[in-house]
Amino acid sequence: MIMRPGQQLLLPANPLFIWSSLLVALLVNMLPLGRVAWMPDLLALVLVFWSVHQPLRVGIVTAFVFGLAMDVHQAGLLGQHALAYTTLSYFAITIHRRLLWFSVPSQAVQVLPLFAAAHAIELALRLLAGGIFPGPEIALAPVIESLLWPVVSVLLLAPQRRAPDPDENRPL
Repeated sequence: MIMRPGQQLLLPANPLFIWSSLLVALLVNMLPLGRVAWMPDLLALVLVFWSVHQPLRVGIVTAFVFGLAMDVHQAGLLGQHALAYTTLSYFAITIHRRLLWFSVPSQAVQVLPLFAAAHAIELALRLLAGGIFPGPEIALAPVIESLLWPVVSVLLLAPQRRAPDPDENRPL
Protein backbone atom coordinates (compact mmCIF):
# COMPACT_ATOMS: atom_id res chain seq x y z
CA MET A 1 0.00 0.00 0.00
CA ILE A 2 1.31 3.45 -0.87
CA MET A 3 1.62 5.67 2.17
CA ARG A 4 1.03 9.39 2.40
CA PRO A 5 4.16 11.52 2.80
CA GLY A 6 4.93 11.92 6.49
CA GLN A 7 2.65 9.10 7.56
CA GLN A 8 4.08 6.99 10.36
CA LEU A 9 4.64 3.27 9.79
CA LEU A 10 2.51 1.24 12.21
CA LEU A 11 3.10 -2.16 13.74
CA PRO A 12 0.51 -4.86 12.99
CA ALA A 13 -2.58 -4.64 15.17
CA ASN A 14 -2.72 -7.16 17.98
CA PRO A 15 -5.99 -9.17 17.67
CA LEU A 16 -6.23 -9.40 21.46
CA PHE A 17 -6.13 -5.59 21.68
CA ILE A 18 -8.78 -5.25 18.96
CA TRP A 19 -11.23 -7.60 20.65
CA SER A 20 -10.55 -6.26 24.13
CA SER A 21 -11.21 -2.70 22.96
CA LEU A 22 -14.50 -3.84 21.42
CA LEU A 23 -15.49 -5.62 24.64
CA VAL A 24 -14.58 -2.58 26.75
CA ALA A 25 -16.70 -0.37 24.47
CA LEU A 26 -19.58 -2.85 24.81
CA LEU A 27 -19.27 -2.80 28.60
CA VAL A 28 -19.15 1.00 28.67
CA ASN A 29 -22.32 1.08 26.56
CA MET A 30 -23.96 -1.29 29.03
CA LEU A 31 -23.20 0.89 32.06
CA PRO A 32 -26.35 2.32 33.65
CA LEU A 33 -25.49 5.97 33.02
CA GLY A 34 -29.04 7.15 32.56
CA ARG A 35 -29.06 7.01 28.77
CA VAL A 36 -30.09 10.31 27.25
CA ALA A 37 -30.74 10.93 23.57
CA TRP A 38 -27.53 12.89 22.95
CA MET A 39 -25.20 10.32 24.57
CA PRO A 40 -22.69 8.95 22.03
CA ASP A 41 -22.62 5.27 21.18
CA LEU A 42 -19.06 4.28 22.03
CA LEU A 43 -19.43 0.77 20.63
CA ALA A 44 -20.47 2.16 17.25
CA LEU A 45 -17.47 4.47 17.30
CA VAL A 46 -15.01 1.65 18.05
CA LEU A 47 -16.69 -0.64 15.49
CA VAL A 48 -16.27 1.99 12.78
CA PHE A 49 -12.67 2.60 13.79
CA TRP A 50 -11.71 -1.06 13.55
CA SER A 51 -13.80 -1.56 10.40
CA VAL A 52 -11.77 1.22 8.79
CA HIS A 53 -8.35 0.18 10.10
CA GLN A 54 -8.74 -3.64 10.18
CA PRO A 55 -11.57 -4.56 7.77
CA LEU A 56 -10.45 -8.19 7.51
CA ARG A 57 -10.66 -8.76 11.25
CA VAL A 58 -13.66 -6.64 12.22
CA GLY A 59 -16.48 -6.69 9.74
CA ILE A 60 -20.18 -6.98 9.27
CA VAL A 61 -20.61 -10.23 11.22
CA THR A 62 -18.82 -8.72 14.21
CA ALA A 63 -21.03 -5.65 14.03
CA PHE A 64 -24.14 -7.86 13.84
CA VAL A 65 -23.13 -9.89 16.92
CA PHE A 66 -22.33 -6.80 18.97
CA GLY A 67 -25.59 -5.22 17.78
CA LEU A 68 -27.55 -8.23 18.98
CA ALA A 69 -25.75 -8.03 22.32
CA MET A 70 -26.83 -4.38 22.67
CA ASP A 71 -30.40 -5.26 21.66
CA VAL A 72 -30.60 -8.01 24.28
CA HIS A 73 -29.08 -5.74 26.92
CA GLN A 74 -31.50 -2.89 26.28
CA ALA A 75 -34.48 -5.26 26.02
CA GLY A 76 -35.77 -3.27 23.08
CA LEU A 77 -36.63 -4.18 19.55
CA LEU A 78 -34.47 -7.16 18.60
CA GLY A 79 -32.37 -6.25 15.59
CA GLN A 80 -32.49 -2.49 16.00
CA HIS A 81 -28.83 -2.04 16.93
CA ALA A 82 -27.82 -5.05 14.84
CA LEU A 83 -29.17 -3.44 11.66
CA ALA A 84 -27.66 -0.04 12.52
CA TYR A 85 -24.24 -1.51 13.34
CA THR A 86 -24.11 -3.75 10.26
CA THR A 87 -25.04 -0.81 8.02
CA LEU A 88 -22.43 1.31 9.77
CA SER A 89 -19.78 -1.38 9.36
CA TYR A 90 -20.65 -1.96 5.71
CA PHE A 91 -20.27 1.69 4.78
CA ALA A 92 -17.12 2.05 6.90
CA ILE A 93 -15.54 -0.88 5.05
CA THR A 94 -16.71 0.61 1.75
CA ILE A 95 -14.90 3.91 2.34
CA HIS A 96 -11.94 2.67 4.39
CA ARG A 97 -9.30 3.00 1.64
CA ARG A 98 -10.34 6.54 0.78
CA LEU A 99 -10.76 7.55 4.41
CA LEU A 100 -7.21 6.59 5.41
CA TRP A 101 -5.75 9.11 2.95
CA PHE A 102 -7.21 12.02 4.94
CA SER A 103 -5.94 13.53 8.16
CA VAL A 104 -7.69 12.54 11.37
CA PRO A 105 -9.79 15.75 11.64
CA SER A 106 -10.89 15.30 8.02
CA GLN A 107 -11.75 11.69 8.78
CA ALA A 108 -13.98 12.90 11.61
CA VAL A 109 -15.94 15.04 9.17
CA GLN A 110 -16.26 12.13 6.75
CA VAL A 111 -17.56 9.63 9.33
CA LEU A 112 -20.22 12.07 10.57
CA PRO A 113 -22.75 10.98 7.88
CA LEU A 114 -22.14 7.33 8.82
CA PHE A 115 -22.98 8.00 12.46
CA ALA A 116 -25.98 10.10 11.47
CA ALA A 117 -27.29 7.29 9.26
CA ALA A 118 -26.88 4.73 12.05
CA HIS A 119 -28.81 6.90 14.50
CA ALA A 120 -31.48 7.55 11.86
CA ILE A 121 -31.91 3.80 11.34
CA GLU A 122 -32.23 3.21 15.10
CA LEU A 123 -34.73 6.07 15.41
CA ALA A 124 -36.80 4.91 12.43
CA LEU A 125 -37.03 1.36 13.76
CA ARG A 126 -37.92 2.62 17.23
CA LEU A 127 -40.69 4.83 15.83
CA LEU A 128 -42.01 2.04 13.58
CA ALA A 129 -42.25 -0.22 16.62
CA GLY A 130 -44.39 2.34 18.42
CA GLY A 131 -41.76 4.11 20.48
CA ILE A 132 -41.76 7.80 21.29
CA PHE A 133 -39.56 10.43 19.65
CA PRO A 134 -36.69 11.20 22.05
CA GLY A 135 -36.47 14.84 21.01
CA PRO A 136 -34.31 16.97 18.74
CA GLU A 137 -31.24 16.48 20.96
CA ILE A 138 -30.78 13.07 19.31
CA ALA A 139 -29.03 14.98 16.50
CA LEU A 140 -26.16 15.75 18.90
CA ALA A 141 -25.08 12.10 19.27
CA PRO A 142 -23.54 11.73 15.78
CA VAL A 143 -21.79 15.09 16.16
CA ILE A 144 -20.31 14.08 19.52
CA GLU A 145 -19.24 10.73 18.07
CA SER A 146 -17.44 12.43 15.18
CA LEU A 147 -15.80 14.83 17.65
CA LEU A 148 -14.57 11.78 19.60
CA TRP A 149 -13.05 10.25 16.44
CA PRO A 150 -9.61 11.93 16.89
CA VAL A 151 -9.47 10.87 20.56
CA VAL A 152 -10.35 7.27 19.70
CA SER A 153 -7.84 7.30 16.84
CA VAL A 154 -5.02 8.36 19.14
CA LEU A 155 -5.97 5.88 21.87
CA LEU A 156 -6.51 2.85 19.65
CA LEU A 157 -3.50 3.44 17.39
CA ALA A 158 -1.11 4.09 20.31
CA PRO A 159 0.01 0.44 20.70
CA GLN A 160 0.83 0.26 16.98
CA ARG A 161 3.04 3.34 16.82
CA ARG A 162 6.58 2.44 15.86
CA ALA A 163 9.43 4.26 17.60
CA PRO A 164 10.76 6.96 15.22
CA ASP A 165 14.48 6.21 15.58
CA PRO A 166 15.75 5.11 12.14
CA ASP A 167 19.42 4.56 11.46
CA GLU A 168 21.54 3.43 8.52
CA ASN A 169 20.98 -0.27 9.19
CA ARG A 170 17.28 0.03 9.99
CA PRO A 171 15.63 2.62 7.70
CA LEU A 172 12.10 1.91 8.90
